[in-house]
Amino acid sequence: MEPAVLGGKLASALVAPLVKRLFATGGPGAGLVDRPVRLTRLVSFRGEQRTLGDAEVRVLAGRLVADSLASPGEPPFPRDEETAVADALAARLLALGDLEMDDVQAVRLGHRELAARLRTAAGPWDGFSADAGHFLDTATEWACLHVLEFFTRRSTFVARTLVSQTRDQADLIAKVDELITRVPRPGARDTAFERRYLPYVAERHDHLTIFGVDLRDSPDRWPLEVAYLSLEATAEEDRAPLPGDHAERDRTVRLPAEDALTSHDRVLLRGDAGSGKTTLVQWLAVTAARDGARIPYVLPLRTLTRADVLPAPAAFLTAVGCPFTPPEGWAERVLGAGRGLVLVDGLDEIPAAERHRTRDWLLALIRAYPGNRWLLTSRPTAVRPDWLAAEGFWELALTPMRQPDVTTFVRRWHEAARAPEYEPRLLDSLTTKRDLARLATNPLMCGLICALHRERRGYLPTGRKELYDAALTMLLARRDRERGMEAVELGEEAQLELLQRLAYALVLSGRTEMETATAEGIVERALPSVASAAGQGDAATVLRELLLRSGLLRRPAEGTLDFVHRTFQDYLGARYAVEEGHLDVIAGHAGDTQWEDVIRMAVAHARPGERAVLLRRLLAADTPRLTLLALACLEHATALDPAVRAEVEARAATLIPPASTPDAKALAEAGPLVLELLPGPEGLTDAEAHGVTVTASLLAEREPAGALAVLRRFRDHSSLDVRRQLVGTWGRFEASVYASEVLDHLDRTDLFLTCETAAQRETAATMAPWPRLTLRGAHRMADIIGSAADPDAVTSLQLIANREVTELSGLAAFTALRVLLVNCPAAGHLERLADLALTDLLVTEAADLTGLTQLTSLVRLSMADRLPGGRLTDALPTAAPLQYLHLGDDATTGTGLRGLAHWQTLRALYLAPTAPLTAEDWAEVRRLPELKILLLHGSLLTDGLRTMPALPGVLDLSLMGCTGDEDLSPLASRFPDVRTVLLGSDTGVPLDTEQLSALFPDAEVSSE
Repeated sequence: MEPAVLGGKLASALVAPLVKRLFATGGPGAGLVDRPVRLTRLVSFRGEQRTLGDAEVRVLAGRLVADSLASPGEPPFPRDEETAVADALAARLLALGDLEMDDVQAVRLGHRELAARLRTAAGPWDGFSADAGHFLDTATEWACLHVLEFFTRRSTFVARTLVSQTRDQADLIAKVDELITRVPRPGARDTAFERRYLPYVAERHDHLTIFGVDLRDSPDRWPLEVAYLSLEATAEEDRAPLPGDHAERDRTVRLPAEDALTSHDRVLLRGDAGSGKTTLVQWLAVTAARDGARIPYVLPLRTLTRADVLPAPAAFLTAVGCPFTPPEGWAERVLGAGRGLVLVDGLDEIPAAERHRTRDWLLALIRAYPGNRWLLTSRPTAVRPDWLAAEGFWELALTPMRQPDVTTFVRRWHEAARAPEYEPRLLDSLTTKRDLARLATNPLMCGLICALHRERRGYLPTGRKELYDAALTMLLARRDRERGMEAVELGEEAQLELLQRLAYALVLSGRTEMETATAEGIVERALPSVASAAGQGDAATVLRELLLRSGLLRRPAEGTLDFVHRTFQDYLGARYAVEEGHLDVIAGHAGDTQWEDVIRMAVAHARPGERAVLLRRLLAADTPRLTLLALACLEHATALDPAVRAEVEARAATLIPPASTPDAKALAEAGPLVLELLPGPEGLTDAEAHGVTVTASLLAEREPAGALAVLRRFRDHSSLDVRRQLVGTWGRFEASVYASEVLDHLDRTDLFLTCETAAQRETAATMAPWPRLTLRGAHRMADIIGSAADPDAVTSLQLIANREVTELSGLAAFTALRVLLVNCPAAGHLERLADLALTDLLVTEAADLTGLTQLTSLVRLSMADRLPGGRLTDALPTAAPLQYLHLGDDATTGTGLRGLAHWQTLRALYLAPTAPLTAEDWAEVRRLPELKILLLHGSLLTDGLRTMPALPGVLDLSLMGCTGDEDLSPLASRFPDVRTVLLGSDTGVPLDTEQLSALFPDAEVSSE
């Protein structure tokens, strides 16, 4: 029987007082005087002031045993053994007085060990049955539980326990200190060395070097923490298909490149020339050195392989020129403990014959020192895809930079170069000039572009040929040479010759990829005329060298190759076409938009006479697109017949800038090429500026980056039409980007900001407040309020095509609201708008208009839904000082114009009802003394003219929705004082105003 079982048979509330009587009550304090208080002084049946004797203890034990036998259920032992068991339990309890320990020591023992001590002190007790003996032992343990509980509740126990623990800790600390003094700490020398080594690694690699850039005033070393750009890496992984999945098992994993080692200890990172592999190695080394969690080793293979033998861990630092000498065995201890971060850079930078030796060296290290992290970098074609897969290496590939990455790089470059004045113009060029943008897809090329742009004091070369020439020279020769690598086998000119033949073959085929076998055939035919390449081996060997070292070719899939940038393909293809005299071929493809860049590059490579021939062929087509293509070619024509240049500019001047919206639409048909030719805003009229923004807006879906760059230039323009165009094209761009680049810079006067999507609502809430907001579509009231950065700043609000809102009381959040448009088919209870001091209300659709009469602050009101009641005074607010009233569609179906004369303050009346007006209705109009402006829909100009009285007070007359077939002759007598007449067509096509001009010879007549 366990103590817990026995405790269930006896109530603790009865047992605890019995056990407590065994002990004397002690005073407070920790018991620090004299010596610790022993149990012999705590029990009540020892010492001079006893309260219990042996007999009393036996009575207590007897009660415990008797209560146990009397409890419900089967007795724990035969009843004839009750007296013997009670005597034995009493003896054990009396043994408490013989234990040489205090209460703290007793609690440390625990109840089972304390019970064992009591059994020993009381001596053996023979003659019991097995059940009685088991009960006695169990009861002893159970009693000891209560004894220890009593001790822990004594007032002195906690204090004495703390004192005891303090003494024990002090004794332990003294012993440990003595041990440390006698025995030196292991690894102390290692720790001291690492305190020197880690800052050295961080300092040594905390900069970027752009190899191949030697332009004046351009920085070649940047602080890494300023210039580092997180790039994306991808990997193809296999996975078991889920139910319903397609058959394919591969999926693409995308992650920041610097996180590659967080989930995998072994990574092979591939990337094209200049993609940022070495920069990533430096970043990982610097961050590890500063965190101190791992010990980084940066091992560039081009340095290590200069020796005959690749280094063992003990020689890592010596091999890379570290000036510090580590303690003997330090590197082995670091790697043995799994604390190392081994960064092996540049597998592609060592000869092919050395790569298998390098692989064996690396795998031997990994097997000897498991638990460390290993990164190996290489260009994509240096080794086969599964080169290290069997050894558990995860293969990743760096992806090209996206537009946000390019923007970040350019900004950081100019920050590091302390040249912020050149940044905006370069960003514009990178977004509007498509071939330049395609070139800026990795840090190396972005760095070259930035450096050349600064060298030219904020201007890229007139012809971009110089930019491409500089890029090719850097990629084909100088970069490897300046990185300290051995001389490449193929010279720059030999590489160019072979590459341009491959490029021209791709251009002619209209493709961007070719099979490796086709490429080998092209190289094989070229080798006899390229002497320096012919001695390097067969066509397959030479092609492999081009793939590996040129930085221009890559292998996107097994058995195929392409150029890393389409720009290089077009540039080199055009160069070969010009050299071979294939101008007719180039001109013959001018109608194909895929050849636009080839034609521009051909003009760059051609001689002056050849340029004139090409440009005249473009002009001869007499189409807007080819005329503009000829204009775009001029920037590449360093030398050109002045007459040809003048002819191109004159023809293009009729297209750019567009002077009207129709001109802008026609110009946009020429395609994205237009974006880099659009001028302004300097020197443009307001109409031309509006035309430019319309053109860019129309091209936004095809070339969003270029369109954004153009529109951004007009964000400070004062013209309302231009600003409206900029606001209206928001939906064609990513919401937050367009808001930060354009919208948040606009003069908001007379502008509505329209939100249609959740992204636009969320972005609007982050911008500077917009006084005028339009919410189009089904938005909840909470979202409508949340779209305003400051609801108290909103003065005008339009809710259009909103079937979500059912009541409008939430609009009370807009305390300054004065103008409201409601197009909410499910909304009602207009009386809940009475708390707002609205001056303008336009209701085109609502579920219930009965509360309209309570809006007494209205000055302008427009209604389209059928009004309740039989008179206008039944539906409209009679106390409102209305000056403008628009009644359209079904508004007057039930009321006519009865009661209209009540609003003597009306100055403008717009009537476009579906129901005809009677003589009674027109009489109401005639009784408006302040009426000056009248708009009539064309449907009223037939039968309605028969009952219309003369309205001499009307000065401005608008006739809208006309077909041109109406008889307008009665109007002259009805409006003798009119000064302006506007004629509007129901189709949007302007109508002939000759009849109206004859009727109103003294008025200004116009058509829209």
